Amino acid sequence: MTDPLDAAKEIEVLQREQALANHLSRQVPEPEQWIQDGIVMCIDCACEISPKRLAAKPHAARCIDCQALHELQDHC
Repeated sequence: MTDPLDAAKEIEVLQREQALANHLSRQVPEPEQWIQDGIVMCIDCACEISPKRLAAKPHAARCIDCQALHELQDHC
């Protein structure tokens, strides 16, 4: 006979693992940076990504304006 607390813990662990797997499967990998002559360029507008943005997010592929627009489009 299984202890009810052990059974509940097993169910909780399975549900947590399933929720995590579902979340990870929905994530879209970020695009790779476009680097031209050592300068990181926005993949949408082809302008240089500011050093301040790259300091905050070193692997950014879009300038702050294009990223904001991209996020708005994703939520619609």
